[in-house]
Amino acid sequence: MAFGKVNDIDDGCFYDCENHTLSNWILRELRSNHAGETGAVAIYKGILWLTRDPTVIRFAEEHLGSERRHLAAIEGILPPTKRSSLLLLWRIAGFLVGMAPAMFGPRAIYVTIEAVERFVVRHYDSQIECLAHNSAFPLLRAQLEWLRSDEHAHQCEARNLTESHLTALERVWVRLVQLGSYAAVTVARRI
Repeated sequence: MAFGKVNDIDDGCFYDCENHTLSNWILRELRSNHAGETGAVAIYKGILWLTRDPTVIRFAEEHLGSERRHLAAIEGILPPTKRSSLLLLWRIAGFLVGMAPAMFGPRAIYVTIEAVERFVVRHYDSQIECLAHNSAFPLLRAQLEWLRSDEHAHQCEARNLTESHLTALERVWVRLVQLGSYAAVTVARRI
């Protein structure tokens, strides 16, 4: 999906023509999205670094391509100077979140991906909901809806691959992944 550049000055853009700036809320949210998509790319790199399972490799390569497209979409919107200063941290954290479950096999990977994507879908939901109350940003809202739809498909695919209910240990891991995701979003909005 194509999306207008930040320097476009037209009715369908979220650029503030009067002040020539993006609103602070949008900048914070886009910064967190950029950090998240950076981490998502790294998650799949971490999985691919360790796994030897051909089914998991296909899954991870397909999702890596998708996450790279998401990252490119956000990079097409968010000026480089407004991105998180902690991108190296997000890459390392993402790589470890991908590599850790890869040590335990496909099921652990799919459980992790489902947990991450569930968090991401909710994150995009809240942004879309806020933008629904402001008709000034239809292209940004459409972009976020596309991202959310793609992430939701990833979530459903991973959930379908787990095949059964979570164990107690998996529930603890899922909670840690979601708490880590929440903490990362909170920090990325500011730094």
